[in-house]
Amino acid sequence: MDTPQGPEASDPSSSLSPNSSMTTKELQEYWRNEKCQWKHVKLLFEIASARIEETKTSKFVMYQIIVVQTGSFDCNKAILERRYSDFENLQKTLLKSFREEIEDVAFPKKHLLGNFTEEMICERKLAFKEYLSLLYTIRCVRRSREFLDFLTRPELREAFGCLRAGQYAKALDILARVEPLLEKLTAHCPVTVVPALCAMLVCHRNLERPREALAVGERALCRLQARESHRYYAPLLDAMARLAYALGKDFVSLQQRLEECQLQKPTSCGLLLKELVVREYLY
Repeated sequence: MDTPQGPEASDPSSSLSPNSSMTTKELQEYWRNEKCQWKHVKLLFEIASARIEETKTSKFVMYQIIVVQTGSFDCNKAILERRYSDFENLQKTLLKSFREEIEDVAFPKKHLLGNFTEEMICERKLAFKEYLSLLYTIRCVRRSREFLDFLTRPELREAFGCLRAGQYAKALDILARVEPLLEKLTAHCPVTVVPALCAMLVCHRNLERPREALAVGERALCRLQARESHRYYAPLLDAMARLAYALGKDFVSLQQRLEECQLQKPTSCGLLLKELVVREYLY
């Protein structure tokens, strides 16, 4: 078992909230109600700025992308940076899987000269904004692993790398910035965000913030719903039971659910939550 070291939005009219004391049946009912209210999250892409980067071996333009949710004030707008080659790699990978779907989506071509002029940079800022916006309108593309990786993988790889190096505060800072965007992009499949939430739990726990760790663990558990077979389910329950015990909260129900899960799917080589998390985003 993991050794302890030192909300999801819901229907206002509902008396239930996703927390560690809920039974499996209550969690299932809660998420049935939530699913009825889920709507497609609409995102707006802006290329806010661009800057020229120059190293000893290369020179390139770095474009700042801002992603916000439309329809309401978004206090968790995502800010990320990508260069032309990143966009180009996205286009190449999408063509392999969605050539027919994206055949009418224009991609700004490379030029032998003039790539660093103010005019060209402004032109590409507008082109990349249009490119991302059009890709997002195509359902199979916006839900694809390729599109998700382009917008989140570099930051997630950096965050998990920091976690593996024991740089928990830095990892947590990066995860806190990328996790809201990951949530918006995977609203149709909430379980996708579980590894990132579990990484945040591990960081909070190692920074001796057990309350924050338990709170983010509850969010992860709600996204797993009743998926006892998921690789994160048992390790997450184990970590949360220990956190709840240390905080003087209800750990018995969590322990019971863990024991039920282990009876249904006995394993002799179960991984601790941290051991599972550090394996993510290695490549």
